[in-house]
Amino acid sequence: MTIPDGSASKRRTYSLGIVPGDGIGPEVTACAVAVLDAAERLFGFSTTRESIIAGARHYLATGELFEGAVREKLQAKDAILFGAMGDPAVAPGILERGFILAMRQAFDQSVNLRPVRLYPGVKTPIADLEPERCDLVIVRENTEGAYVGRGSTVHAGTANAVAVQESVNTRAGVERVVDYAFRLAAGRRNKVTLCHKTNILVEAGKLWQDTFDAVAARYPGVETDYVHVDAMCFHLPVSPERFDVVVTDNLFGDIITDLGAVIQGGLGVAASANLNLDGSAPSMFEAIHGSAPDIAGRGLANPAGAVLSLAMCLAHLGEAAAAKAVETAVVAVLGQMDGLSGADMGGSTDEVGRRIVDALESAAGGSLPQLAGRSVMDAMAAAER
Repeated sequence: MTIPDGSASKRRTYSLGIVPGDGIGPEVTACAVAVLDAAERLFGFSTTRESIIAGARHYLATGELFEGAVREKLQAKDAILFGAMGDPAVAPGILERGFILAMRQAFDQSVNLRPVRLYPGVKTPIADLEPERCDLVIVRENTEGAYVGRGSTVHAGTANAVAVQESVNTRAGVERVVDYAFRLAAGRRNKVTLCHKTNILVEAGKLWQDTFDAVAARYPGVETDYVHVDAMCFHLPVSPERFDVVVTDNLFGDIITDLGAVIQGGLGVAASANLNLDGSAPSMFEAIHGSAPDIAGRGLANPAGAVLSLAMCLAHLGEAAAAKAVETAVVAVLGQMDGLSGADMGGSTDEVGRRIVDALESAAGGSLPQLAGRSVMDAMAAAER
């Protein structure tokens, strides 16, 4: 496994599991792998890769989710590149809970890290929003909360049906995520905001607030803030510059990061990391868009989110220069697009991927300008040492 202290970078050879999945997943993953090929050649590291068949078709044919050989193969990897999962042929919840959530919990991927950054030249639906005002990172607790999958229904299918869904929060689980958020902020603009609903979810909210306060005392140089999750849905699009690092619970994080993706231009440009913090299992990297089966195979999907997720993977593995160059290349291509999906991209999924590869050549040669501000790639490397 990858040891998150930078030591993995000394060997510069990494084992990757590639899970293309369903829908547009294989298309955007292929673009990310093509960029990875170029990054290896340009920056002198290498990877061994194993493509893992999983997702809707595999489940319908075999009944297998995240178990058996699939789990064993992925467990042995340094990191996982994940495409997308979901198909109308499989009932909602089966793949999400049986594979994605199962992997996060089995591999203790306790942090879901999602940058919300408006890149130069990218169109946003928020009027007059400039890139310098939108550069934050959301740290979402990733293995607890309402997504533990525990619950029950009695009198199902009757007028007297009663459903109970549990939300589980532990001090240890909250503390490791909050501490990571503070470490991340120390490599950025030194501000952490707790997002919760302490006035209504009193017990869980108190655990989060008490833990947040205790961790904050260890980082006197980091400013702290609190915002209710409903207020966050107002402040995030109106004044994203208020936030640097936001730490929040699993369900709230799932919601506000989709809002963040819209602000930064759309789901197609949003990346994420699912981080195992102690090196006991691989971390997983994926664009936050879904499988979009309605456009699968048509070349209409934007691969930017998948390629930016690859950049986060490289930063996690210790390949900081390659990670920054990949991000720079993606930004250069996005800034030239009239739109971020479909025909407005000015080319098919594969063609956009090839343009990113070409831009990476330029970025590696120093002919593309570096992004202004502090890239999340830098902060990740510092926080995981």
